[in-house]
Amino acid sequence: MSEELAYSIHLGSDKNKTSKAKKVAKNNPSGETSFANNGIQNATQLSKVNKHNLRDYDNNKDNIYILYGTDNLYQDVQELYLQEFEEARLEYNNKQTREDRKIDNYFKHISQDKQKDLACELIIELGDMDFWNNKNLDYRMNMRYVYKEQVLDLMRIVPEFKVANAVIHFDELSPHLHLVGVPVKDGYKKGMEKQPAKSKVFTKGSLQQIQDEMRNCCIRSYNRVYEKNAILKQKQLGRNQDININDMTNYREMKKQREQNSKRLSQATNKANNLDNATEKVSDILNELKPSKLNRNNMVISNENVQEIKKLTEEIKDTTGAVKSVNDLNLAIKDFEHYAFETRQEVSSLKYQLEQKDDEIHSLKKELSTKDKIIEKLRTEKESLKEQLQKFKGFWHSIMSHFHKRICYNKDNNYKIVSDDLYKNGIFDNNDNEIANNTRRVTIPNENKQNKNRKKNNDTRF
Repeated sequence: MSEELAYSIHLGSDKNKTSKAKKVAKNNPSGETSFANNGIQNATQLSKVNKHNLRDYDNNKDNIYILYGTDNLYQDVQELYLQEFEEARLEYNNKQTREDRKIDNYFKHISQDKQKDLACELIIELGDMDFWNNKNLDYRMNMRYVYKEQVLDLMRIVPEFKVANAVIHFDELSPHLHLVGVPVKDGYKKGMEKQPAKSKVFTKGSLQQIQDEMRNCCIRSYNRVYEKNAILKQKQLGRNQDININDMTNYREMKKQREQNSKRLSQATNKANNLDNATEKVSDILNELKPSKLNRNNMVISNENVQEIKKLTEEIKDTTGAVKSVNDLNLAIKDFEHYAFETRQEVSSLKYQLEQKDDEIHSLKKELSTKDKIIEKLRTEKESLKEQLQKFKGFWHSIMSHFHKRICYNKDNNYKIVSDDLYKNGIFDNNDNEIANNTRRVTIPNENKQNKNRKKNNDTRF
């Protein structure tokens, strides 16, 4: 039976919002429970997210994994603002005649704007607490290959969302991904031409589509990385909030059990180390034994037994040394297997990216083929229009020649009246009227004949 995994993708967090903000949020264009001007609204909130995501508050970075950006999320967002908005800021400032309307630092400007979010956070999780409960660390850590492809998929599906930082948390019950970035739109008429635009990028409709596409991409990546044939559970409506380890069921109890297991492992290791010391002490005692007279308080031990005990201690030493060697070898093999697995997953990830590029190339080829057909159709229509235009020109030249002959040579007054009437009503222009009425202009350009002459001259050149 195939595994069934839950999948969730959350936008922002509303756990620190007021009741009034949550009430107003129901009428949001995005349809989300997040207030339009709340999320990562300013630099202070961004700093808090930086401490939580990068574990700066307790310096515990062993169980986090940075997929995108650096270990300074705050700085990553600042650099993203320079990359995305600096050109638009300079263009905006050049149009301003008043110095007080110019923007010196757009990052600080948006941080102080209560109508805009400085950044947004997306949280992605595959598998719930029950699924990950009995999975070892290696199994969990392999999710970095899955989530790495999720970052790439999100960039492809929502190109307007510019990712600044992406980090995986492995120190909680379910490995999950935190993505921080800025939704960007251009074409604004008021203010800068390019601005952050959470409510425009993340609408109710777009979020539905994003979730559907990201779900399908995630389970495909999981099955490829873990060589499984898992399926996704049906979508469930969830709260738009971060994962809080203090709210998870039995978390403290499980943490206590893990600490007890760690102590037991440490004790077992100490006992193994003490075994070497014990054998050395026994060997020293035996070496110091001297022959003595028989009495009640002493035991008689033969040289043969002494040698046997010494031999036994040597065997124990050899055994413990062999065990240690085997353990060292196992560690080396494990390291090699881990390296081989990482290499295989990296190749798989690159193959996945190539497949994505192949799909894009195939799509572009189809689009190009369609455009080629349109161009060919337009070319055919152009030739047809050109042919019709040549026929009309020939027809018009024939009419003008006929008017010229009837008026200038036959002195037909009726044609003269018609010619004057056509001129007065704007049907004949000055050139047409001159051709029809001027005896000195006896030649009328015949474009068809000129084209034939040109073609004939071109043919004789070769």
